[in-house]
Amino acid sequence: MPDRRQHRGPHPEDRQLFTSAMLPVLNRAVADLSWLLSRGYSPDAALQLVGDHFQLVQRQRLAVRRCSCSDQVLWHVQRTEVPAECWQGQHVAVDGFNVLITVEAALAGGVLLLGRDGCLRDMASLHGSFRQVEETAPALERVGQVLSACGVGPTTWYLDRPVSNSGRLAQRIRDLAVHHQWPWQVEVVRDVDHVLKESPHMIATADSGVLGHCQRWCNLAWEVVARRVPTAPLLALDGRSDASLPS
Repeated sequence: MPDRRQHRGPHPEDRQLFTSAMLPVLNRAVADLSWLLSRGYSPDAALQLVGDHFQLVQRQRLAVRRCSCSDQVLWHVQRTEVPAECWQGQHVAVDGFNVLITVEAALAGGVLLLGRDGCLRDMASLHGSFRQVEETAPALERVGQVLSACGVGPTTWYLDRPVSNSGRLAQRIRDLAVHHQWPWQVEVVRDVDHVLKESPHMIATADSGVLGHCQRWCNLAWEVVARRVPTAPLLALDGRSDASLPS
């Protein structure tokens, strides 16, 4: 069935799955899963164990998995993060779909999760296809505004070639860059994760698989949402917090 969504908003069940009453349970699940990952347990097996223990449904398990990380990964992420005040003049390599969809979700009122590693993540998924929605253009504008305000230097957006409509999105980003005279270029590549892991530049992503290997990274999606979508509801699933973050 073709994707006919016009917004990157919340799933119909999210209101029941991510209530304030569930947050203490979800945070305990994040703490337990992170403990198991720190001791070398298989991510799939550990998530099965934790999910069954807390009787979580599939979408809650997905949220717990996205927000958990081992102590080793947490140490690496904290050590390699470049704070926003140090972005001036930096060449940034942007994980295009990763950053864009999170900001789109923020604008559409979708669930946003602040994980143990301090990264902001959404609950949307591509499934091999990307459809531009009403939030796409304003999301790109907000990303550009924050990059410009922080004085970032050349910016390279990377999009996954196997994802359908990536070429159309690439052209839209190029057109926007020309309109604003932003120093952007866009590359559509077969394996974005591999390119980012090998890049010498500062990486903008919340992909845990990339964060664990890159040399330097910036929390771009978090900065954009905090500065340009301040009313977006965030859920802190860091293994400690028991409530949603204040808006």
